[in-house]
Amino acid sequence: MLHDIGIFLTYLPQIGCRGEKPYVCHGYLGRELLEKEGLPMHALVCERHVGAGITKDEIKERCLPLPPRDMVPITLDEQIICYADKFFSKNRNAIVREKTVAEIERELSLHGSEQVMRFFQWHRLFS
Repeated sequence: MLHDIGIFLTYLPQIGCRGEKPYVCHGYLGRELLEKEGLPMHALVCERHVGAGITKDEIKERCLPLPPRDMVPITLDEQIICYADKFFSKNRNAIVREKTVAEIERELSLHGSEQVMRFFQWHRLFS
């Protein structure tokens, strides 16, 4: 759960978040929080788990409100957490259920083919 520590700073009322930043920012905001606490490796997990990771080019192309740097999981730990996170949604009104690979593919495809390709690289590795 630590990877999502930054969500309270974002605005997404359907999951109870009433912060000021867009939800896509929760990764880098979590990084900032954990770096201040002296947890640099945990901080990178926070930043790099959003989507299937986000590249600097994707940030620029999609005009995302993120710092212009690569935020793609590098270490095995980062990749595992990012991959596993895709199977569950944060919806306080829904019964917790695991998403299917097809659902994840559909959701990630809304954000570009690179997202889908990274997810399937991990899917082959971890399944």
